[in-house]
Amino acid sequence: MALSQLTDLIAQTKLMNPQLGADLEREFKALSGRRHFGLNFERHRPESVELPQRPIRKGEKVRVLPKRGSTKRGDERLWRVNRVVRVDGQRVAELSLIGAAEPEVQSVLVDDLVVVAEFRDPIYPGLTSTGKIQLGDNQPFHTVINGENYHVLEVLTYTHKGKIDCIYIDPPYNTGQDEWIYNDRHVDANDMFRHSKWLAFMERRLLLALDLLAETGVIIVAIGDDEHHRLRMLMDQIFGEQNFISNVVWQGGRKNDSRYVSNGADYMLVYAKSEPALQARGIRWREEKPGVREALEVAKSIWEESGGDHARATRHWREWLKEFKRLGGASDAVTRFASLSYDGRPMRGDRDLRSPNPRPNLQYDLLHPVTKKPVKMHPNGWRYSQEVMLELVNQGRVKFGPDETAGAGGIDFLDEQVQQVASSFFERDRNPSGIRLKDLLGEKRFPNPKDHEVLMRWIGLVCGPNAIILDFFGGSGSTLEAVVRLNSQDGGSRQCILVTNNEVGAKEIRALRKAGLRDGDPEWEAKGVYQWVTRPRITTVVTGVRPDGSVYKDSVPANVEFFDLTYETPLHVAHNRAFTRIAPLLWMKAGSTGRRIDATCDAGWDVTESYGVLFDLDRASLFCEAVAKAERLAVAFIVTNDDRRYQSVTRNLPEGVEPVRLYESYMSNFRIHLGE
Repeated sequence: MALSQLTDLIAQTKLMNPQLGADLEREFKALSGRRHFGLNFERHRPESVELPQRPIRKGEKVRVLPKRGSTKRGDERLWRVNRVVRVDGQRVAELSLIGAAEPEVQSVLVDDLVVVAEFRDPIYPGLTSTGKIQLGDNQPFHTVINGENYHVLEVLTYTHKGKIDCIYIDPPYNTGQDEWIYNDRHVDANDMFRHSKWLAFMERRLLLALDLLAETGVIIVAIGDDEHHRLRMLMDQIFGEQNFISNVVWQGGRKNDSRYVSNGADYMLVYAKSEPALQARGIRWREEKPGVREALEVAKSIWEESGGDHARATRHWREWLKEFKRLGGASDAVTRFASLSYDGRPMRGDRDLRSPNPRPNLQYDLLHPVTKKPVKMHPNGWRYSQEVMLELVNQGRVKFGPDETAGAGGIDFLDEQVQQVASSFFERDRNPSGIRLKDLLGEKRFPNPKDHEVLMRWIGLVCGPNAIILDFFGGSGSTLEAVVRLNSQDGGSRQCILVTNNEVGAKEIRALRKAGLRDGDPEWEAKGVYQWVTRPRITTVVTGVRPDGSVYKDSVPANVEFFDLTYETPLHVAHNRAFTRIAPLLWMKAGSTGRRIDATCDAGWDVTESYGVLFDLDRASLFCEAVAKAERLAVAFIVTNDDRRYQSVTRNLPEGVEPVRLYESYMSNFRIHLGE
């Protein structure tokens, strides 16, 4: 039996018999100090999550909420709703205790219950739109989903399996500061299974993330010192150590109050879905050298002002370059180009022309253009054959010294080397991002947001302008802002899917409970991260209007739609009674572009520019004709339980259109328990 199962049984025992439970816990702690080699952790019981917005129905699992005004949690046990009745005008649920040794029942007001979803249970999800911003011309929609991220990842296995180009996440760092919740309880430093709970929590999500990545997809996970070493081992297990790309170090500031060392670094672990697939595509990550554009413009200006006087222009260029470097405007990758060619191009002439290994056929005389004597040659010989070397000389690509004794070097021009490979270490102060978010929202609402400019850099580096980017620990929304600004900067059409829940911070929870509020109350939900931070931040960025109505000038128009995750019953789905909530999934599966088919229609079918839905198979011929006329239509959804008629429709669809059977494809996708 796993240790995590024992802890669950002990917790149940303590509820039934406190003394026996305490004795068992004491003995268990004495035995649990075993040491294991490598990454050996408890796969704790799959998480459960409270769903305060979900209606109380027969068959649901529920918990009893604490009394209003109590600072304590309610009944920790899980109950099954046997039926819901009306008593004196109030809805009352009749409950039975789940997993009890002896039958136990009670009746509780529906208003005092909250539905609980356990992760071992299959779910049948939907999405409800809660608002749309449409400001970007001919751009796809970015999607923001408010819901438990594990369940949303399951949703995405239906809409985006194998389609995500880049995943960036900034999960809880597990510092022991009440920063994350496991089974609806904040995990703190005193939890003896803090690390294994965190690993189990992450493992379940990363396994789904692996499934979502495209073959050339990349995942970037931000992490701190507390779990960095464990996370890398976990990612080696899930993604394969052969797909490890980099451990990027972000030095974000100094901690001068530290007793020993200023541990101011965070990390970004970067893995490919398949590094061989990246190689096969010839993919290389390159970024523009910092300061290169400004340097090229200044060099051009200096040359023009000098009137073509090479000595004068070179002197001014070196003076400017020295000051540019002192001010931090450029790295050595730019400032090494400290000479100007005779037509004013920044250049360097020190590229090594010697052969790396002794090669007799590369040992020949290279004559100095002035003295006509052989230039001093390295014992290994030259790097290139004599024919190639003479061609380089004729092209002005070899720099000679005053005479033959000074050797020769290869010439490189800055305007031909504007890009460089990224370093696995960079420095950037984290504090300004918090100040900026405060300015953006008009007040401080969120601690330590990620720097959107850092995310712009790395997302732009690892994926192209048409990529789909996923962040399922959405936090303050930095990733979506980064994608929006990248598109504005280079004209790309990247899509971002941002997932967050409406979790309330531990400190705020205590204050809200003191005020007599509970999960699900409007005042409680208003302080959740989605309602209080994520949505207002994104809305401000794309509309230019802060939550208080004031103007935010640095806005970027874009298309964004906000959704809440819903939980449907299989019966409603099978009988086409949940279509309005499943409709957004079909739209996302087809690319999240253009008009969405939100409801069934009298015509029995509907077609947009990207997908179509056939509700009435008697109208199949009209549907197939409309699909054939839609040039960019990619997916055809066919609602039927009849396999023979489904096959008949698919045979008449144009080549290249993917047929999807509803609701069989949907039901089978979520019937599988992906979290096992």
